[in-house]
Amino acid sequence: MQRIAPCLWFDGNAEEAARFYTSVFSDSRIATTLHYTDAGPGPEGGVLAVTFEIEGQEFMALNGGPQFPFTPAISLFVHCGSQEEIDRYWSMLIDGGGAPWQCGWLQDRFGVSWQIVPDALGEMLRDEDRAKASRVMQAMMKMVKLDVAQLEQAYRDG
Repeated sequence: MQRIAPCLWFDGNAEEAARFYTSVFSDSRIATTLHYTDAGPGPEGGVLAVTFEIEGQEFMALNGGPQFPFTPAISLFVHCGSQEEIDRYWSMLIDGGGAPWQCGWLQDRFGVSWQIVPDALGEMLRDEDRAKASRVMQAMMKMVKLDVAQLEQAYRDG
């Protein structure tokens, strides 16, 4: 068990969300499911919380109610080694009612924000040649789903 794990607040669909996320990422699993008792506040036997793991990272999905919806102020960042990974995670996470945003961001059907980002982007943006980094940033700002080939072209062309 990790000492610190994110707790994601859902409005009655925590179990559905945990099952969805564990279907998207291959190295994942549902660890535990907690149910309400007769003491409430939810219906006895209903799902209170689900603990799940994605790629070794523990999360808790809590059925907390409608009081606190997700915002992009917190997002889950997915490191991708290839365009194929970007394409796969992008399409799976946006499936079923998600929405694309700018610069590799999307919101899934549960309202959780994700950043689907190639590892190469960070390397290019950290380059000591600030002109290269600037071209990459300019190219990225025009994209919705990130395109590694276009980013690399911006990096090279100068």
